[in-house]
Amino acid sequence: MIDLKDVSKRFVDHVVLDHIDFHVADGQTVALLGPSGVGKSVLLKHIIGLIIPDAGLVSVDGLNVASLKRKDLAQLRTRIGYVFQNGALFDSMDVKENIRLGITNEELYSDAGYCESRVKECLRLVNLQPEVAAKFPSELSGGMRKRVGIARAIAGKPKYLLYDEPTSGLDPVNSDVIDGLVERLQEELGVTSVVVTHDVRGAFRVADKIALLWQAKIRAVGTPEEIVASKDSAVQQFLERDLEMALIQSESTDGSDV
Repeated sequence: MIDLKDVSKRFVDHVVLDHIDFHVADGQTVALLGPSGVGKSVLLKHIIGLIIPDAGLVSVDGLNVASLKRKDLAQLRTRIGYVFQNGALFDSMDVKENIRLGITNEELYSDAGYCESRVKECLRLVNLQPEVAAKFPSELSGGMRKRVGIARAIAGKPKYLLYDEPTSGLDPVNSDVIDGLVERLQEELGVTSVVVTHDVRGAFRVADKIALLWQAKIRAVGTPEEIVASKDSAVQQFLERDLEMALIQSESTDGSDV
């Protein structure tokens, strides 16, 4: 379980999170929606201990993340897979070695046979062929790099998956592919997921529950149906904005980056 209670964070004079409450039950997929730059990624980084709150409590499995010592925080992170917005692959390593970095157990990481089979399995889970393991990031399309980033995140068999804008920069075809993976991994692996995104359509597809971060506060929380039915002006404004952006994107892309 992931639980943020009364969490606040500011950078100099800019308030990013203002007394935030955010809850993710085990086995649930929650999408955190909001405009670009509103602080969604900042909230996500609190969960994994990359950012410490100015006030409030961030807990994962009942552990106060901010108070954990280095060894205990490292242990917690072995249960959390993080999918970076840009993939964050190492250009000097092939796909196999990039995915292998996600194996958090040192003994298993040193086992060449285990790593070989685990990389192959992770590629299968993200719908990539085994021969992709020998390629370098520069040889992959944007959509394939995103999938390799997800493969690395699941390599350590985490309990939690945190996605930071997984469809950012992708055309609608590739966005659908990634959304489908988020759905399937939740079903097949039973992970608990937080998906940070500004894509309403994708969020509605993958999430059990949706939260809207707006002007440093969680403005609305509910099922996709409850969010659509909301009379909150911020929710309505965001939904209308996303529809306009989706129409513009669909007119400006040919979906060739699969």
